[in-house]
Amino acid sequence: MANIEHLMLLKKGEVRWIEWRTLNSQIEPDLSEANLREANLRGANLRGANLRRADLCKIQLIAANLSNANLSKANLYQAELIDANLTEAELIDANLIEADLRGADLSHANLIGTELCGANLRGADLTQANLIGTNLRKANLRGADLGAAKLTRTNLSEANLMEANLSHTQLRNANLHEAELMGAYLYNADLHNANLSEAHLSGACVFGANLSEADLEKADFRGANLSKANLAGANLTGANLRGANLHKADFRGANLTGADLTGAKLSKANLQETTMPDAKSYS
Repeated sequence: MANIEHLMLLKKGEVRWIEWRTLNSQIEPDLSEANLREANLRGANLRGANLRRADLCKIQLIAANLSNANLSKANLYQAELIDANLTEAELIDANLIEADLRGADLSHANLIGTELCGANLRGADLTQANLIGTNLRKANLRGADLGAAKLTRTNLSEANLMEANLSHTQLRNANLHEAELMGAYLYNADLHNANLSEAHLSGACVFGANLSEADLEKADFRGANLSKANLAGANLTGANLRGANLHKADFRGANLTGADLTGAKLSKANLQETTMPDAKSYS
């Protein structure tokens, strides 16, 4: 339960809260299980605060400092967290459905099992964040930085990842069905056994990525750079690879049935044991 003194001080307003935090910087506020629905805490200093299981539905935390805060199992449904600092925050099993996190800093944050369906994370910093098992279905991650983040088994179906940075990101067994990845940067990303069926990756940089055994059925790779990518055992049935750079790509055991390879660059690609019936011509 929340510390009543801490909760009352917070509710007295920004000026009183800032004064108390300045004089008591060593104290980590305990606001666990507090009811702060629709509260306006814009710019509040909640660094290291305990907000576990707190009800923060539709709260305003724009530009707030929540670094190192514990928000595990908190209800942040439709919360406004634009430009908030959530570095190294604990958000395990939190509810962030339809939350607005544009430009927020979530680097090194722990979001295992978090619900982020429909959340707006455009331009957010998620470098080295732990998003294992997170639900990001239909989330907006356009231009977000997910470099070296952990997204194993994450649901990103129908998510907008256009121009996002996913270099060195772990996406093994992730669901990216119908995801928008146009112009995304997937340099050396690990997408082993991921579902990218009907995903849109035109113009994406997938250089050196691991797509072994991935489901790429009807995926759109037009003009994408897949040079040195590992596509061994991948399902590329009906995939669009027109004009793609497949230099030194590994297709061993891949299924390219009905794939469109018109204008694709396959120099030094490994096509051993590849299934290619009805595949369109390539250069």
